[in-house]
Amino acid sequence: MNSIRNLNKCDQITIIIVLYKETAEIVFKTLQTIKNFKIIIIDNGGDKFLKKKICQKFNIEKYILNPKNKGFSAGYNQGIFMSKTTYTMVLNPDCIISEDSVILLSDKLSRYNEALIVSPRSFDEEKKLTFSSGLLPENGDKNIIFNIDGDTCVENTLGSCMLFRTEEVIKKNLFFDEFFFLYFSDDDLCRRIKEKKGSIIQVYDASCIHSHGKMKVKNIFKRTFLREFHFTFDRFYYFFKINKHHDMVNNFKKKKFNYIVRIFLKLITFQFVDSLKIISKLIAFSKFIDLIKKKRDG
Repeated sequence: MNSIRNLNKCDQITIIIVLYKETAEIVFKTLQTIKNFKIIIIDNGGDKFLKKKICQKFNIEKYILNPKNKGFSAGYNQGIFMSKTTYTMVLNPDCIISEDSVILLSDKLSRYNEALIVSPRSFDEEKKLTFSSGLLPENGDKNIIFNIDGDTCVENTLGSCMLFRTEEVIKKNLFFDEFFFLYFSDDDLCRRIKEKKGSIIQVYDASCIHSHGKMKVKNIFKRTFLREFHFTFDRFYYFFKINKHHDMVNNFKKKKFNYIVRIFLKLITFQFVDSLKIISKLIAFSKFIDLIKKKRDG
């Protein structure tokens, strides 16, 4: 009877996974435990060979190959619009969660009427508790790991694994802001949920295994640029949205000449990766200034 109940529950849940430069091995590990749910895959890398491998092994509801990488936020939104089930979960491709934990999350969400998002606790591969919920960026950093002892209302939870009611997200326009490419989109979503007086619940008995912060791009220069550029831009944009970016902008402007000098020194001493980090931040800052000018002008 329990297996029949689980299958019925699985039909009510769609899981969205956004890929970019993933290996088949990583995706297979994630899909193995959730294969009974409806699955939508958005591949921002447009990898036809990976799609063929995955579809030969798993039943995928919809598999979209995007010709251009528009970021995780845009990919998640693309999948949410396609979801036709009562519940939708967004899940990182390197985040492993059991079928029982997914079903438990949906049960909890149906029970907590004020909750708009529920999420599991997160552990690393050595079963050590890792950061998965806590304060919003303006109220604290992500070095503090909350060790909850029951279902707990939190300010913020990671977008690596969160479950919500599909219809509610669409009605309340709680999509991910697509100006966030890689970072801070989950923080922004959680902040907007709090503004709507909604709750975010971390469920104690639901758990996942998540490899935090491991970019899959192999080329060290490309990996460095993507990480530094997007983190800098997304961070500026997050604080711009809550009108707390002024000090950050002024401090960056004051240091701009020093940054240029440091780039030159790094280059002549052959520290190319370190120089690229600074260059990436300068380009991101320039793009951010252009964006806020456009927003204020139009």
